[in-house]
Amino acid sequence: MNEMSSKKICVSLSGLTAEEILRETRGLEMAEIRLDRTELSHEEIREIFSSGVAMVATCRPGKMSDEERMKILTEAIRSGAEYVDIEIDSKEGYREKLMEEARRKGCKVILSYHNHEITPSDDVLLDIASRCRSMGGDVLKMACKANTVSDTARLLGLLAHLENTVVVAMGEKGRISRVAGPLIGAPFTYASLSDGKETAEGQIDFRRMKKIMGLMS
Repeated sequence: MNEMSSKKICVSLSGLTAEEILRETRGLEMAEIRLDRTELSHEEIREIFSSGVAMVATCRPGKMSDEERMKILTEAIRSGAEYVDIEIDSKEGYREKLMEEARRKGCKVILSYHNHEITPSDDVLLDIASRCRSMGGDVLKMACKANTVSDTARLLGLLAHLENTVVVAMGEKGRISRVAGPLIGAPFTYASLSDGKETAEGQIDFRRMKKIMGLMS
């Protein structure tokens, strides 16, 4: 298997029922379940994350309290999540408790940084990466709004210096990052289930992404 064909496409899912998630993830290599955008019982979370598909458990702040998010993510970790996504700027106690639970269960930790307004300077981005490594994350995810093509180029350039890092240049000017990232070192890339079901600005749908990556392999 060549390097490109070994890269995974992580399909990000939101707004689906448990039955729909189980159906749509059948046969996928990897899927992100946006638990902040679904209405799932703990029993349904256990069923989904024990299904055998490599899954990322993500629950972004805003809709729920940290206590509620921790309960949901802990359930996902204990049920077999391969990754848990924890925001790098989350409260220390929240982050550490989830990371401890993940370590106990052999679940890898994605520490994520999001900036929906700008792409910070290279110095700031490298400082964020350094903070992530000091916290002990397995994968760093850096998702920033690309207001210019040069923003996208700078984010992709980080992959020359950082291992186990996923960079996402959000927005139309950053769409190329979702394909180019795996070509130059990212362990996986995110895609939407289909057109109109994007969970972030600039996502490419899974079938199109798979075709593009197949042509490049």
